[in-house]
Amino acid sequence: MASETKCSNCGKVIGENAPAGMCPECLLKGGLETGMDLGEETQAITGDKKERFVPPTASELEPLFPQLEILELIGQGGMGAVYKARQKELDRIVALKILPPDIGQDEAFAERFSREAKALAKLNHPGIVTIHDFGKVNLKTPPDGRAPLLQGRDASKDEQTDQTTSTVPTTPLYFFLMEFVDGVNIRQLLDGGRVSPREALAIVPQICDALQFAHDHGIVHRDIKPENILMDRRGNVKVADFGLAKIVANWDSRSDSQSMENETSSAPSSSLTVSGRIMGTPKYMSPEQIKAPGEVDHRADIYALGVVLYQMLTGKLPDKQWQPPSKKVSVDVRLDEIVLRALDQDPNLRYQSVSEFKTQIDTLSESTDEVVKAKPDTHPEHETAPYPLEPWMQQWIAKPTARRLQVFKLMLLAGFGMSLAHLLQLERE
Repeated sequence: MASETKCSNCGKVIGENAPAGMCPECLLKGGLETGMDLGEETQAITGDKKERFVPPTASELEPLFPQLEILELIGQGGMGAVYKARQKELDRIVALKILPPDIGQDEAFAERFSREAKALAKLNHPGIVTIHDFGKVNLKTPPDGRAPLLQGRDASKDEQTDQTTSTVPTTPLYFFLMEFVDGVNIRQLLDGGRVSPREALAIVPQICDALQFAHDHGIVHRDIKPENILMDRRGNVKVADFGLAKIVANWDSRSDSQSMENETSSAPSSSLTVSGRIMGTPKYMSPEQIKAPGEVDHRADIYALGVVLYQMLTGKLPDKQWQPPSKKVSVDVRLDEIVLRALDQDPNLRYQSVSEFKTQIDTLSESTDEVVKAKPDTHPEHETAPYPLEPWMQQWIAKPTARRLQVFKLMLLAGFGMSLAHLLQLERE
């Protein structure tokens, strides 16, 4: 009798070809906790269990970034941590993002990080968070496996401490220095109450513009979710963390030189996995990101954006038996078709470009003045969105009640007068 294959996480019996050696429940559940502001953790889904990344404090980071004044930690998640900082020379507020220290301990990662970061820095678009700088600094790593020591932080200690740390090897800490967006992300808007359908339809086209610009330059986001969609105080939408899923995807997964040869070959750059490693946020990942990571392309972003749109419209994530948006809120039923196509399981049946997705949203928004009207989730399943009234009827209904009564009386008097005149004319004849 053949031995059974079990999930490496929960022990449930699974098929021999199960991705990452895990059952579907554990695969989608992920395994690490969520960061406070960066939301659900973008995960590298494998059978290995890693300790959660604990970010350094602001005071610990300052010796490594003398050009910055580290103000505060503003978020953390699977991709690292983000700090609010001030560039001293330019007197400019920026965002400093550091990646987990244990993701780049080989030369191959350093080369890959530099190559991808340069490509991301060229994305100059008003809807994309700008990258000002990138690079790495060194952490001192004690040989006994304790938490890394920041290089330079013990410089003021006594001679004995200095001798101890001077022999400690270093670990690279990779970072991005980015534009600071003074506002909120979509996750925070959703947590504060459901985004109105009209606001959702105003936000999505801006996301589409940013994604299309990146896709035109050969860059796929791979991790579209509410936490990565920012909105400043003027209502401008900016997409963050482009390409980070790809940079981190190969973290700790390279086994030999053949992996490097495969990566630098002419194969498409859309691969999210090496040696079975899958990157993404499970609830927003397209089916092919789990089933066939090597075949992922820009259409995975379209699927994730469809999930975000559905969540903004209904306040809920689409599950296995999800209903079209018009069944949960009062919206134009044509939105159902747009969302259904974006969330199609087959990438060949989805919109083939983000611009096509945007065109459908814009056409719908321009076709009627009242596309959406908020309504509780208790919307009857058989009820559909109201049919738009003719303009003269809308103007009539908009008039005050007293004014409408006066007009109605005048119409009755006019009708009575016309009838009386008609009767008198008949008598004369």
